[in-house]
Amino acid sequence: MLQIIKRFVNKIFRDIFSSRKILKVGFYGPPNGGKTTLANRICKDWLGEEMGSVSNVAHETREITIKENVTIRSQGKELMFNFVDTPGIATKIDYEDFLKHGFTVRDAKERAKEATKGVIDSITWLDTMDVVLVVLDSTINPYSQVNITIIGNLQARKIPVLIVANKIDLKKSDLNKIKAAFPQYDVVGISAKHGNNIDEFYEALFVLAG
Repeated sequence: MLQIIKRFVNKIFRDIFSSRKILKVGFYGPPNGGKTTLANRICKDWLGEEMGSVSNVAHETREITIKENVTIRSQGKELMFNFVDTPGIATKIDYEDFLKHGFTVRDAKERAKEATKGVIDSITWLDTMDVVLVVLDSTINPYSQVNITIIGNLQARKIPVLIVANKIDLKKSDLNKIKAAFPQYDVVGISAKHGNNIDEFYEALFVLAG
């Protein structure tokens, strides 16, 4: 009888934990918007470690990077996430842009090839996402072909979206312009580098995930 009770109790716990949904969250946006910086901020807050390397050179992230089972708490609630940091989306990748950063012609062409594959992979992975964070540099005009392409793909797939307006610590930041560009989505302004408004970001993420 005791063994039967133990098996019954164990089954209950297995059912509870197996039914706990882990949400897959994708970080999308143009190059150098702060996707990896935000991913690093989140992982350091909740795991004590970073997710990936950050660089001033566009397309530093050229492959999909995943951090699994990140538990986040906000206002008494707890959710578990798998975070997917994607390469920056671009409508054109020119190897000559890398030459400006000191790359050799051979390395620049290789970097451009890797970056192009990264963009294709990013779009392909959209179909697996539960939620998407579109991370934008709030100092740059949001009305761009790249942003229109990203938003168009998300709308077509009907994926829940949160616009993250990054770099609000800079003087040229214009949060209202981003809100005006994408009125169909919630926009939260943060500084991923310095942690400004990061609690507000977590609250917005929970609202979106819920």
